[in-house]
Amino acid sequence: MSSPQSPLFGALLGLAAFGLYAGYDITIKFFGPTLNPLQVVFCAAAMALPMFLAQLVLTGQGRDLWPVLPRWTVARVGVAVLNAALGAYAFSVLPLAQAYAVFFLMPLLISALAVPFLGEPMDTGRGLAILAGLAGVGVALQPGTTALGWGHLSAMAAASLGACNYVIIRKTSAVEKPGVILLYPMAAQALMLGAAMPWLWRPMTAQDIGLTLAMALALFMGGFAIVAAYRRAAAIVVAPMQYSQIIWAALLGWLIFDEQIGPATALGIAIIIASGLFLLARSGTRPQARAAV
Repeated sequence: MSSPQSPLFGALLGLAAFGLYAGYDITIKFFGPTLNPLQVVFCAAAMALPMFLAQLVLTGQGRDLWPVLPRWTVARVGVAVLNAALGAYAFSVLPLAQAYAVFFLMPLLISALAVPFLGEPMDTGRGLAILAGLAGVGVALQPGTTALGWGHLSAMAAASLGACNYVIIRKTSAVEKPGVILLYPMAAQALMLGAAMPWLWRPMTAQDIGLTLAMALALFMGGFAIVAAYRRAAAIVVAPMQYSQIIWAALLGWLIFDEQIGPATALGIAIIIASGLFLLARSGTRPQARAAV
């Protein structure tokens, strides 16, 4: 099940995956207050699930979907469902730049968690880069002038859960089948959120259905790209690729939603990106970390 290590290819796959996920996140904003974010996430998951199942059948990976590490699979299912729900709410109520500034805690947390849980190396320079990135989040949010609310709290919780999710992917991907990694969280998301739909459901227009279909496609393609990325490169290489999402957030937030980025937010984002790029540059100065299983 192992794949050849290739930091550059892993980084490029991560870049593609996070670009697709950025499209998923940004699409949530189009629904505004008309639909509950949980309904949007449920519809996207329900549409993506048949895509995953068809792919598994066509590639012959659907014959054995019992996890090799069932406890880690159960943990990741719970983490992924909560992450999706909290993240959708945060993106529905926060400006894109603010949401991503908080979500950029995720790659910093991944890099930190990779040390005790994955055995990946962490030197002084990388530790200082993580601290600088955390400081950049504070600068971007301007807690003294920005009213922090439930959206920010949800984003922070989702970032923490997302970091746990990706660390579990890295920990299990050397032995776990891609179908198990991708299918179980998606199926649980559709089933668990679906149970709440009788109380949350609102009629959807053709445009709403088209948008959720686009989100499902982004989930489908991004899921396979991120699993492949973490199987080919260390977490400390793949994680910083998420910083590319802020470029899309800033550009589309300005073009579509007329969201402005102030100087302090821009400075904080620049600090976050610089710390991520430093982590990426340092990844080639140490031996590859062992694959933890």
